[in-house]
Amino acid sequence: MEYKLELVAIPVTDVDRAKRFYVEQVGFHADHDRVVNPELRFVQLTPPGSGCSIAMGSGITDAEPGSVRGMQLVVDDADIAHAELKERGVEVSDVQEFPWGRFVFFSDPDGNAWAVQELPQRAAA
Repeated sequence: MEYKLELVAIPVTDVDRAKRFYVEQVGFHADHDRVVNPELRFVQLTPPGSGCSIAMGSGITDAEPGSVRGMQLVVDDADIAHAELKERGVEVSDVQEFPWGRFVFFSDPDGNAWAVQELPQRAAA
C-alpha cells in the first residue's frame, strides 16, 4: 500500500491576494478555483514538477492564517531559484549553506514560511 501526500492546506486571510502571490510571484500552477457553496471556496495550486499541491480558500481549514511553518520546496539549484523568486518580486533570504543543503527562505503575505532547498550532492556508491 502506498500513501502519497498530495494536498496541504495553507491558511490565508485574503484568498485572491494569496493566489496571486503563489501563481504570479512564486510560479505555482492554478489547478482549481471553485466556490462550492457560500461557506466553501476551494483553490488548489501546484508547484511546477510537484506531486503535492497546496489548498487555500474559505472553509478549508480553521488554522490561523500565517501559522504554517516548514513548508519546503526542493530544487536543483538554489541560486537559480533565488534569482527567479527575487525577479518575480518575492522577498527572499540570501542563499544559506548548511551541511544538509543550500536554502532560500521566504514567506507568503500572511507569514506562512517556506524553505527552498538544493539537496547536497550524494557521494558515488
